[in-house]
Amino acid sequence: MKKIAILGSTGSIGVQALEVISANSDKFKVCALSCEKKTRLLSEQIEMFRPEVAVTAHEKDAAELAAKFPGVEFLYGSGGLVEAAAMDCDIVLNALMGIRGLVPTYEAVMAGNDIAFANKETLVSGGGVIMRALQNSKARLLPVDSEHSAILQCLKGNTKAEVRRLLLTSSGGPFRGYNLKDLEGVTVEQALEHPRWNMGRKISVDSATLMNKGLEIIEAKWLFDISADKIDVAVHPQSIVHSMVEYCDGAVIAQLGVPDMRMPISYALGYPDRVESMSESLDFFGQAKELTFEKPDVNTFICLKLARDAIKHEGSSYPVALNAANEALVQLFLDKKIEFLDIQRNIERILAKHHPEYGLDVEGILEIDNRIRKGLENAYS
Repeated sequence: MKKIAILGSTGSIGVQALEVISANSDKFKVCALSCEKKTRLLSEQIEMFRPEVAVTAHEKDAAELAAKFPGVEFLYGSGGLVEAAAMDCDIVLNALMGIRGLVPTYEAVMAGNDIAFANKETLVSGGGVIMRALQNSKARLLPVDSEHSAILQCLKGNTKAEVRRLLLTSSGGPFRGYNLKDLEGVTVEQALEHPRWNMGRKISVDSATLMNKGLEIIEAKWLFDISADKIDVAVHPQSIVHSMVEYCDGAVIAQLGVPDMRMPISYALGYPDRVESMSESLDFFGQAKELTFEKPDVNTFICLKLARDAIKHEGSSYPVALNAANEALVQLFLDKKIEFLDIQRNIERILAKHHPEYGLDVEGILEIDNRIRKGLENAYS
């Protein structure tokens, strides 16, 4: 039975992971749970799964829950997340949002724990640091993003030398087909109405700007040790083909399934075995009757181009700047302090002015991240 620590158990990925674990209670045991704000839901999860450890954002919440669950060790803050990530377990599911996931991932690697990660920002900002740490660890990175899970499955039984390119699929988001004029004045509510996937607010906005796909290119570059110029994006509105690998002989292997995050979650948790995900079977004569593919509109959705530009500078701080600016700007948009198009306009401006740094460690990454966030917060305060 695998012991699983879930960082971000009250978010979309965490909740669906617990559904998978419930359906496979003979295979998985929850040893840690964490939340930032949803302490009532965390309390319900603790009641159901009885973990050894639970982590809250604030000491007050930890103390209140500790009185209710005397058999559980309660931790709080970033230190609590790090301690949970490094505890004795088989897999750490990192479903934290944004750069907060970097240090726990690093500490999990150092502790030798496998990491099932839905926290793409970790590899975007700290891919070099994490990969160097993995060289001296028995830990494995197991992707939870549907696209990277699909690629992992498509690569099985083949070698990197045989790969011609990776093809990441994208639904196109809620604004597929829009031009720049159409995007003027779109609302937060419109950006959050994803046509296919049930995701958190930040990821939904990233999908609407296509930054999500740009971040996934950088993530795939690190995860599969492949040049970014061998990674393409195909807009696939049906979200049935989750990604593809083209081989040197021209053969293309694709992974298909209904758009249900429980499928890649179950693959990561059960790896290398497959376990029950509760996903429905794909109806080839209904849902998958028609599959279409389009080129992304990089002139309208320039975040995809900005991400490619950022990763061209191998080992530089450009991806750190890209990610920090995006996270801060998405939050400003969600708070209705800026317009939708201000996200990509500001990222382009920040990258144009950024002076790259090289050979960064975790502290250096966090320093640049903090500097860029504060600059944007001050600009829009």
